[in-house]
Amino acid sequence: MSSRDTDWDGVRLHVVTGKGGTGKTTVAAALALALAADGRKVLLVEVEGRQGIAQIFDLPPLPYEERRIAVAPGGGDVHALAIDPEEAMLEYLEMFYGMRRAGRALSKMGIVDFATTIAPGFRDVLVTGKTTEAVRRRGKDGKRIYDAVVLDAPPTGRVARFLNVTNEVAGLARVGPIKNHADLVNGVVSSPETAVHFVTLLEEMPVQETLDGIAELRRVGLPVGGVFINMVRGALLPQATLDAASAGRFDPADLALGLKAAGLTDGGSKATALADALAREVEEHARRTELEHQERASLDAVGRPRYELPLLADGVDLAGLYELAEAICAQGAA
Repeated sequence: MSSRDTDWDGVRLHVVTGKGGTGKTTVAAALALALAADGRKVLLVEVEGRQGIAQIFDLPPLPYEERRIAVAPGGGDVHALAIDPEEAMLEYLEMFYGMRRAGRALSKMGIVDFATTIAPGFRDVLVTGKTTEAVRRRGKDGKRIYDAVVLDAPPTGRVARFLNVTNEVAGLARVGPIKNHADLVNGVVSSPETAVHFVTLLEEMPVQETLDGIAELRRVGLPVGGVFINMVRGALLPQATLDAASAGRFDPADLALGLKAAGLTDGGSKATALADALAREVEEHARRTELEHQERASLDAVGRPRYELPLLADGVDLAGLYELAEAICAQGAA
C-alpha cells in the first residue's frame, strides 16, 4: 500500500500511547514496520528506559544512538533509538551552551538527575525534543532523513502532560534557549504532521482510559490519531448461537444430544455434566462478546479511525510483529 492510500498521509510523527498491559510497545513496533514498508525509512523511539524495543525485536539493550534493527516488508528499514534523558541533556547543553564537558562533570555530581527530578517537565522537553529533531532532520540533499518517526510514548494517563511541553516549561523559563526549544518541539507536536494514537483492549478500563485520554488531548489542542484495538479474538461461535445464549435460549439438553450424535459421548450423567459445563462456557463467551460490542460502540462514538489487531496465539515474536504490521497496512493505517 502506498502512502497515498493511508489514513495518515502527511503525518510524520506517530505517537503511540495506551494503558499499561494493552501492548503499546508491540503496536508501536508493528506500526513502525508497516510505515517502513515498500522502501521507506522509519525511526522507532522509546523514552521510558525499559528497553522494550530491544526485547520485542530480540536484541541486546540499545545504546543511545540510532541504528537499524529490522527490514520491513518490501525492503524498507526500521531504525531504533532508546533515548537516555541524561545523554539528551548533555546534547542540549552542547547545542545551546557549548557546555558538554561541563555537563559531564555535572552528571558525575548527580546534578542532571537532580534537575530532571525537581523539574520533570524539563525531562519531557529533552526527550520530546530529541524525537522532534529526528522528525525535522534533513540530509545534505535537503530531503528528510526519515519518512516517519514512531514514538513509544508514556501511558495514556501521562501522555497529554508529556506532549504539552509549552505548559510544562512555563514555570522554568519564559525566555531563552529552554523556552525556544520548547516552542520548537511544540511546533511539531501540535501540527498536522503529528498524530497521537491510542492502544486499547476491548475491556471497560482500557476503553475508558482511552476515551479520557482522547478528551484530554482535545482539551489541550493536541492532534488525536487513531484507536488500535489490540489482542482481538476471532469469532468462535456463530452469531445465532451467541444470540440464543444471550437471550437465555441456549438449551444444554440440545448440546448433550449434539455431543452424543457426534460420537463424543454415549449419553448418561457424564454427558449431561459435560453439556452443562460447555453451556456455561458458551453463555460466558456470549456475555463477553456482547460487552466487546458495547466497548466498540463507545470507541466509535469518538469519531476516530479504528484498527483491530489479532490476538497472537503463539505470543509476540518477530513473526508476530510482521503479522501485525500486515494487518495495520491492510486496514489503511500505514
